Amino acid sequence: MAEIKGFIKDAAPKLDGDLLDYVRGSVSGYFEDASSDRTSEGLFDFLQPILSECGSADPEIQELCDRLAALTPAPKAAFGYGVIALDGPLVMSQTGLADSFKNEVGDFRHTQSSSGPKGSTVDQRKLRAAEKKLAEKNAKRGLYDPDAIPVWNPDVKPAIIVNQMNVSGQTNMSKDIKLENFDIAFAGKKILQNADLSLVHGRRYGLVGKNGVGKSTLLRAIAHEELRLPAHIRVLHVEQEIAGDDTAALQSVLDADLERSGLLEEEKKLNQGLMKISTTPEEGDRMSKRLKEVYAKLEDIEADKAESKASAILNGLGFTPDQQRAATRTFSGGWRMRLALARALFCKPDLLLADEVTNYLDFPAVVWLEKYFQQWPATLLVVSHDRSFLDAVSTDILHLHDGLLDYYRGNFSVFVGTKAERRRNQIREYEAQLSYRNHLQDFIDRWRYNAKRAAQAQSKIKLLEKLPPLNPPPKDDMEGIAGEGADILFRFPDPEKLSPPILRVNDIKFGYTPERVILDGVSFDLQMDSKIAVVGPNGAGKSTLIKLMTAGVEPQKGIVDRHGRLRVALFSQHHVDQLELGASSVQFLQSKFPGMQEEEYRRVLGRYGLTGTTALQPIGTLSGGQKSRAVFAWMAMMNPHVLILDEPTNHLDMDSIDALASALRAFKGGIAIVSHDERFLDSVCTEVWQCNNGKLEKFEGKAGVQDGVVKQYKTSLMIDES
Repeated sequence: MAEIKGFIKDAAPKLDGDLLDYVRGSVSGYFEDASSDRTSEGLFDFLQPILSECGSADPEIQELCDRLAALTPAPKAAFGYGVIALDGPLVMSQTGLADSFKNEVGDFRHTQSSSGPKGSTVDQRKLRAAEKKLAEKNAKRGLYDPDAIPVWNPDVKPAIIVNQMNVSGQTNMSKDIKLENFDIAFAGKKILQNADLSLVHGRRYGLVGKNGVGKSTLLRAIAHEELRLPAHIRVLHVEQEIAGDDTAALQSVLDADLERSGLLEEEKKLNQGLMKISTTPEEGDRMSKRLKEVYAKLEDIEADKAESKASAILNGLGFTPDQQRAATRTFSGGWRMRLALARALFCKPDLLLADEVTNYLDFPAVVWLEKYFQQWPATLLVVSHDRSFLDAVSTDILHLHDGLLDYYRGNFSVFVGTKAERRRNQIREYEAQLSYRNHLQDFIDRWRYNAKRAAQAQSKIKLLEKLPPLNPPPKDDMEGIAGEGADILFRFPDPEKLSPPILRVNDIKFGYTPERVILDGVSFDLQMDSKIAVVGPNGAGKSTLIKLMTAGVEPQKGIVDRHGRLRVALFSQHHVDQLELGASSVQFLQSKFPGMQEEEYRRVLGRYGLTGTTALQPIGTLSGGQKSRAVFAWMAMMNPHVLILDEPTNHLDMDSIDALASALRAFKGGIAIVSHDERFLDSVCTEVWQCNNGKLEKFEGKAGVQDGVVKQYKTSLMIDES
């Protein structure tokens, strides 16, 4: 035994005591199995998967196998007894030969079982415990299987695999949705298992969960009919921007209602048919009858009011009258996303799937959308990490976690309180059960060898054995939603002090064309202690202001004065453009800051939630929130004096938003943030700059008011709109 142990320890010096005993026991059990291949090659096939996970190279493993193979003529001699070939099975009592080996190291003994002499001699309980410990250590050390890392191909999206029970035929036309016992997997990852989805018509559901848990995948599975819904339910999914062409924005919204468009087209054809001389009286009667039906349906859907409704929706989402008449190809990606949302709102489907629809909206548009959704007549399933938006819109919350869907009545704030209370109850129940079991065990330990109490102790033992396994409550993936982020610790290093001014803009004017002036007469001063929220409608010049601050463009008039040693880190709204999608997050940081060990990059990424194999996946295979974290890690390594963040909370889960807010509050440099997330801005910023009509003005909140300055600004917008 000592000889085998020494061989293994030489080949795998990183093995700790428990794992060393496990490998040694596995080798010994392999020797005892008469059917095993005891050659050096057979031993290598057996040991290589185990030892390679612990850092041993193949040549070292092969040398170990060669040394062990020399012991196979009498492998049991190492344990103190020889190999004896018997003519028949050996039967022994509990007090017989087996007990003579009871206290030997490794505790290997023959047992009778239905599997005959080939049954394993390894203690299965210890084996499972050692395997679990090994898996946990590998995960902690970041060991990974290269074959498990997905390959990124921008032209191919992984298929959504759905296992669903057959949808039974419905006897009515109810618009309630009830799907039972289905599984969803995406890119080799299990999203849901044995899940149920129940949506009541007319209610508004907020879908929440951590980044990468599968919220968007669930919506796509419904929209792409991977999950089968009753055929009479109309579903619309707002996910991708519309394709640009010469169609006017207003007409694009009108064309989205296929029923109205089809009826208008049929009306046109019927009128043309009636005008033809070749039309027979019988055909004319049939066409006239059908034309009356078409007119009735057009009246039912209020087709005559369609254009005014579409215009009102576009106006609420920020489209001016001129923009409503402009061709869709003239709009940027963000505005095309708004068009996609406008088309969905205009169609009023039975089920609207909205995935992070507030990401491309400004403050006024978010306020308008909240009010519009509050009057939404059908079913809404929305993914959002904006808590104030979920509070205003949702009537129910679906929590996606650990392959499960949990249902909560009420908006997001109610969900937070209900979930916290439910978890407290789970912890109390676990502690009560643990206390009860400890009480039983104490009684057994105290009285099991007492003749008078032995019978009672034995009954307690039987009772304890019958109790089901007790596991602690699972870790709460939303535990940080009321605090600073449970598992993720963002941090931006404090920069060295710079003498003011560090960034001053004086009376600048800028326009992309002489006729289109974006900013005029703008002046401001950003200091090392500034924490500023930049707000205003889309198109007012917020992005242009950011480009001026980061030297992306130069003003036509005025001065932008930057300190000579100033370092500015920018998080762009389109931050994907800052990344190398075919490279991993580690490779991305290596390209930006070469010369460090891989462990250093992985340590930084781990602080931003990119741990294990996630840091080694191609960035193109990561979720939107994970891509954002890679950018934040890059910004932290720049050690900037000023952080400029354009919609940084887009795609981040709520724990990450809290962690980011905490890091920004602790940051000793200057901060300017463009965002529509009221709660996030109020938790970080101390002043608001309002960008509108080519000007930049400071919003003066009311002193002594409990609400933050950003919430006061939002309230003023709602008052102005009403």
